[in-house]
Amino acid sequence: MIDIKVLRDDPERVRASQLARGEDPGVVDAILAADERRRSSLGEYEALRAEQKSVSKNVGAAMGAFQKAKKSDAPDVAELEAAATAARERAAELSDLVKALEAAASAAGDELNALMRRVGNVIVDGVPSGGEDDYVVLETVGAPRDFAAEGFEPRDHLELGELLGAIDMERGAKVAGARFYFLTGVGARLELALLNMAVAQAIEHGFTPMITPTLARPEVIVGAGFMDAHAEEVYHLETDDLYLTGTSEVALAGYHADEIIDLSAGPRRYAGWSACYRREAGSHGKDTRGIIRVHQFQKVEMFVYCRPEDAEAEHQRLLDWEREMLAKIEVPYRIIDTAAGDLGSPAARKFDCEAWVPTQGRFRELTSTSNCTTFQARRLNIRERDPRGAGTRTVATLNGTLATTRWLVAILENHQQADGSVLVPKALQPFVGLDVLTPVG
Repeated sequence: MIDIKVLRDDPERVRASQLARGEDPGVVDAILAADERRRSSLGEYEALRAEQKSVSKNVGAAMGAFQKAKKSDAPDVAELEAAATAARERAAELSDLVKALEAAASAAGDELNALMRRVGNVIVDGVPSGGEDDYVVLETVGAPRDFAAEGFEPRDHLELGELLGAIDMERGAKVAGARFYFLTGVGARLELALLNMAVAQAIEHGFTPMITPTLARPEVIVGAGFMDAHAEEVYHLETDDLYLTGTSEVALAGYHADEIIDLSAGPRRYAGWSACYRREAGSHGKDTRGIIRVHQFQKVEMFVYCRPEDAEAEHQRLLDWEREMLAKIEVPYRIIDTAAGDLGSPAARKFDCEAWVPTQGRFRELTSTSNCTTFQARRLNIRERDPRGAGTRTVATLNGTLATTRWLVAILENHQQADGSVLVPKALQPFVGLDVLTPVG
């Protein structure tokens, strides 16, 4: 979640971020009001709690004086009894008041937390306002092939996959239902080659490779920000109260939860390989052909913990590493600066890399990289020793995709030949063990 200090000190910045995202800026005023109620209740609670402690001591002293006077038949025994009774009554009264104020502070805190979870990360300056179609194209790399000039009509990735014995959607649906598939033969080899090439690149750049859990506890998936606006996308195992993760980002975000980590030597960089699961709720009728939008896929995801002041520079590094991977598969692509309304709650800025898909005549997303600043780490209580010596502070987290199953779509379609064969990009050839994929049968 966002830092409450940012909201207190600069509410207009948060309102502007909410407006850019297309969300309600009025929640800022609701949060400030709940915060004031909580702080006021806590102030009263602390004051009365201090008085309660003082009165409790006085009760003991008053009762002791009364018992002593009673035993000696002192003339002021009645006065001392009255004082002891008054002290007990005040102690009881304070006990009730303290409990009420504690409950009020707790309720205000719960309300504040609920309201805070409605606010997405405060966007970075320069992020375009608007929704899914309001992105800004930052760069276009390469040019689409002119298949007409080459004398043939390109086949789509599924037709190619079936010709090559690489993709079997029919049996995938038979086994698991719609939007599931088998990768067979060279299809499986191509995916493994792609993912292994991604891991090799990540290791080259200092990432620690990780095979991550694909189930996460509620507090982890909530902390990572995947139960805010997109809860309907997540598979839930009710019996175990566990969630199937849609990206290893979730597991890697939870890896250092409730820890103080050492960033004195620089960012901590992890590359997670996992199966990923998404319900694709709301996508009925979209991309029903092939493996563009499916319920299960493989992915290698970069994840970084760094100091907040280093996050924007680290974001550019992640984008550069994605560029490096895309160059290796030799496809035309573009980079877009995603608009605020299409960021998702955790991201303060997100760049997408979209590859050209010839049979669709448009660019489709292959990778994204997000700067989540301190949003996830604050929820998951991940801190570092403040280098200025001021205790601890929340770290920043970032993520970026290095390869996924969807990349096969771009590789197959962009490198196809008239006879249905597919040339393997040069960088991939050592990992696949082939330089060309040929039709079977």
